[in-house]
Amino acid sequence: MKKQTSEHHANQALLSQLDQIAQGIGETFAPFCEVVVHDLLDPKHAILSIHNNLSGREVGAPATELGLARIADPEYPQVIANYANRFADGRRAKSTSVGIKDAQGRYVAALCLNIDLNLFSQMQSMLAQFCQTGNVEIRETLDPANAVAIREQIDKFATSRSRIPQALKASERRQLLNELKDGGYLEIRKAMSIIAEHIGVSRATLYNDVKP
Repeated sequence: MKKQTSEHHANQALLSQLDQIAQGIGETFAPFCEVVVHDLLDPKHAILSIHNNLSGREVGAPATELGLARIADPEYPQVIANYANRFADGRRAKSTSVGIKDAQGRYVAALCLNIDLNLFSQMQSMLAQFCQTGNVEIRETLDPANAVAIREQIDKFATSRSRIPQALKASERRQLLNELKDGGYLEIRKAMSIIAEHIGVSRATLYNDVKP
């Protein structure tokens, strides 16, 4: 009798701590993620708590098929992650279920996460709509003086020497400037300012680099 009482208290303490974890996860990922704590020792009233309720279920509802499978088989996988699911109203969900065992290896609880994919689909649709541009063939860049082309050449030069642009030595900067000059890049308006900013030196340093 004492052993049963002790196990009962231990399981209640475990469920209490599990509920705290569920609350923290639910608050962190609201409003996208429902977090449910199942008491598998009471399968007819398994749902102990629901945080950020998205499924419309209630505390005291019975165990799911997954919960019953764990009760029947201690060897059932303890973690089942990212499986396709649906809420009662048909909304798509992605679920993860973590079985919790006691010291004897029995499943006594489960922590389940259900993510509402419809919310993400709506956000994806809004972002896609926001990023759409018109069909008018206008070429324009907000990057002044073709700075992108200059930066790409600098990055290519630095990568060929296994460096980042900011780590180029003075001799390498001189070689870079010669290559940019040969390619006509120094003819671009504000080229020296763009180069100096990208490699992290002053324009005065660059002008010193190009001196013979």
